[in-house]
Amino acid sequence: MKKYFQFDELGTSYGREILGGFTTFLAMAYILVVNPLTLTLSDVKDLPDALRMDYGAVFVATAVSAAIGCFVMGILARYPLALAPGLGLNAFFAYTVILTNGSPWQHALAAVFISGVFFLILTLTGLREKLINAIPMQLKLAVGAGIGLFVAFIGFKKAGIIVSNPNTLIGLGNLHDSTVLLAIFGIIVTVILMVLGLKGGVFYGMVITAVVGMIFGLVDLPEKVLSAPPSISTTFGSLFSAFSDPEFYTLSMLSVILTFLFVDFFDNAGTLMAVANQAGFVKDNRLPRAGKALISDSIATIAGSIFGTSTVTSYVESSSGVAAGARTGFASIVTGILFLLALFFSPVLSVVTSAVTAPALIIVGVLMVSSLGQIDWNRFELAVPAFLTMIMMPLTGSIATGIAVGFIFYPLTMVVKGRAKEVSLIMYIFAIIFLAYLITL
Repeated sequence: MKKYFQFDELGTSYGREILGGFTTFLAMAYILVVNPLTLTLSDVKDLPDALRMDYGAVFVATAVSAAIGCFVMGILARYPLALAPGLGLNAFFAYTVILTNGSPWQHALAAVFISGVFFLILTLTGLREKLINAIPMQLKLAVGAGIGLFVAFIGFKKAGIIVSNPNTLIGLGNLHDSTVLLAIFGIIVTVILMVLGLKGGVFYGMVITAVVGMIFGLVDLPEKVLSAPPSISTTFGSLFSAFSDPEFYTLSMLSVILTFLFVDFFDNAGTLMAVANQAGFVKDNRLPRAGKALISDSIATIAGSIFGTSTVTSYVESSSGVAAGARTGFASIVTGILFLLALFFSPVLSVVTSAVTAPALIIVGVLMVSSLGQIDWNRFELAVPAFLTMIMMPLTGSIATGIAVGFIFYPLTMVVKGRAKEVSLIMYIFAIIFLAYLITL
């Protein structure tokens, strides 16, 4: 085991790897609550039952898909990088595909499954890296920042800090409401923990907020601590029913599949390189075993869609495990085992309400918009598509629309600037596809 994971060469030990894996789990354990709440659209009161997924089934799917992703990453790629259903992508799945488009969640899962199959094919053929390289870095950075704004906006909405306003579209919520105050308390506590550099600050912030909520009667006490994992009978394999439904085969659903593809391209590749750089794995601007690392999210996404969850991707919270000493895939295996153990603690996790999870979404949004600093705002032909990509996501409530607008304006501004030859053929094709998508909306 030590030889396979190269403990001696990397200067690590079982103790450091276990600590690193546990630290990563604590940093990203919030997804076990946030993902089910998001995919079930828990904050939407009048949603038809046919469009609402089962919370327990999504909880199991989240834990299982995360474990699968961690195991594949740890065993095959041997990197201390953990995976789970991605924030932003799950919001797109729920609020755009299901709530806005009115598509059945089975269709959304089918779209995730197809994108996962494409991920695997593109990765095995090497095309995935070529497509990623064809998209300009400025747009990649803008997509990440836009998703951060989108996720944070949803967090503020879940907290009740932002509400609809007939005069200004949105406005400040009722700050005298007890649940809103609980969410604000959670934001403050989580920010303090993050500023202090506490490992797993987001997770501990949720725990503290939940405890305070229970003390003041704002959160119901769990009836028990341990229980058998919830049933997944409602979601397992349900995606395959979409393939026999003629309404699934639409241009709108094609755009959904492409969005899952594009967003995961940027998210997974960016996170992989960031964590690998932190751990010192990148040599001469190349990452060994990069193909095997990219296969991890492909397999986990396919498995996750079958179990009943949205796209699985690498988590930047893995950097907390690396900071704690993790250097090998053994740490990822530890994280995966902890996700499986969490299946038996669902009663405890049920106490985490929208007010408790909202701070996590907002803080993750803060982390994701950090890419704004790397965008070259002094070059207007780059600033315009980057800004439109970023701002249109929260304003339209659609990640797909933000990507579409930015990818259309990029070749336009570059051509006008006289830099048409710098735009790849793939980007021109993307622009045509997204223009057709917007016309059909």
